[in-house]
Amino acid sequence: MRLDDLHPNPGTHRQKRRVGRGHGSGRGKTAGRGTKGQLARTGGGWNPRFEGGQTPIHLRLPHRRGFKNPFRIDYAEIKLSDLDRFEAGATVGRADLVAARLVRSSEERPLKLLANGEIGKALHLQDVHWTKAARSKVEAAGGSIAGAAEQDQASPDESQAD
Repeated sequence: MRLDDLHPNPGTHRQKRRVGRGHGSGRGKTAGRGTKGQLARTGGGWNPRFEGGQTPIHLRLPHRRGFKNPFRIDYAEIKLSDLDRFEAGATVGRADLVAARLVRSSEERPLKLLANGEIGKALHLQDVHWTKAARSKVEAAGGSIAGAAEQDQASPDESQAD
């Protein structure tokens, strides 16, 4: 095979249509643009955002309302009702939640316990953030929550209660 043997497949390489090159071409004179008018002119046409006079969509939509908090912490949520599958008195950590398929093994977000449902067993939870209602339900059932100590120190509601 040589370089001069190379060629595109039949039908894949089309020549550019040359318009405005005389009557005999079939595309002479007005070059397929019709007679006069905005679309016949060089640079003719309109702005793609123009909508015929109605308020265009880029003006109808709200313009950057609000903001996205860069310090927001996104938690992986655990429902209290899902913890009933563990045995009474068990110590439950992230590995146990992954084994029970309540949390994915690839999950890197911090865990947060929500007070959805009831708990009838005393469980000891480790390295879990919580809501006040969830913590009170776990402690009422005889369990405890350890770890995530920074939540106790940074709780703004308890410091303002005085």
